Amino acid sequence: MTVAAEHGRDGVVQPYALGQEDVHPTAWLVGMERIGERLARRMRTIIEPLTQTKAKVEAKGIESHRYDVWRAKLPDFLSLSFYRLRPLKGGLLIVVEPDFITNSVDIFYGGAGTPRGQRPKEFTASEERLIARLTDGIIERLGEAWAEIATLSPALASRETNLAYANLFREDETIVVQRFEVTPGQGKPTVISIVYPLASLRSMDSQLSAKVHDDAGPADEHWRGRMAYALEAVHVPVRSVLARPELTLDQILNLKAGDVIPVSLPPKVPLIVANKRVAMGTIGEKDGHAALMIEHIEKGAFQ
Repeated sequence: MTVAAEHGRDGVVQPYALGQEDVHPTAWLVGMERIGERLARRMRTIIEPLTQTKAKVEAKGIESHRYDVWRAKLPDFLSLSFYRLRPLKGGLLIVVEPDFITNSVDIFYGGAGTPRGQRPKEFTASEERLIARLTDGIIERLGEAWAEIATLSPALASRETNLAYANLFREDETIVVQRFEVTPGQGKPTVISIVYPLASLRSMDSQLSAKVHDDAGPADEHWRGRMAYALEAVHVPVRSVLARPELTLDQILNLKAGDVIPVSLPPKVPLIVANKRVAMGTIGEKDGHAALMIEHIEKGAFQ
């Protein structure tokens, strides 16, 4: 017999060819779990600057599904970023919940990150910029997490908001979903999913199943993790200079309450960290709070 019945969504029986796909994870699973743990640690460096607070990122269990069954369970509106990753075949999809994007933009510009009652079915320009920064950062960290397996060359293919209009995978294709639960100190928890076609992981089966040891050993890795966590808690002064008026010594000695010192605001102001200029931005207002929108990061600022 070559055909079996598969129960799809709402109990509908669909024909399914036996042997067409093997949905059971094999040797690649161990390697993907190891990559997920490394990526979860690295993703904090992307999430925390956006949420302006400490965040917990935890790699959850890896799941495999038929693409059409998985897609049918998702809402109509999501942030979907599709990347090509050579030498992996078939590309990769990053799925982010829209409320996390909206709340992060609100927090980034000085708001409280309060969820909206009802949001429009499209992203604003600020939200699209944050999506690009978030997903490009995740892809960069993903390449670092894969470094012991293969050197990946990422390229953005497209961004979408509805899987129904995104031609990403075949309907009957088996996909592997790697989920990361993000719990920021401010705002609600969210899930970021990275979706691979199973065929791309099978092509790297031997590399993913190989046991690769860190030259530094497990004890050294633990020490590095503790040291990184301790350094992240160090406070450094951050300030911005809006104006630098000049007065004569005579004017300063004759200052009194009610005097007005004229100043002119420049079009862009610096963001100074520990007496080092790291960025330039524009002063504005968000929800009644003064805000600085970063427009340019100084070259070598964080080296």
